[in-house]
Amino acid sequence: MKLLFWIGLVVVVLGIASLVVPVPHTEHHGIKADNVNIGIETRHDEKISPWISGVIIVGGVSMMLAGSRK
Repeated sequence: MKLLFWIGLVVVVLGIASLVVPVPHTEHHGIKADNVNIGIETRHDEKISPWISGVIIVGGVSMMLAGSRK
């Protein structure tokens, strides 16, 4: 049961980090004709929705509570 508590703690920490740390996303736009490749690569930093982060945190707390019971 202690393992479930520690996994829940890690999930809570990841949920809190997802509120602050942006996730990088790279896209390639362009055309390719024969051996010629013309394009541009764009990079965006997107944050995860607070609702999703909240669900992750609540799930982690639930796992911690279930792991701490005897």
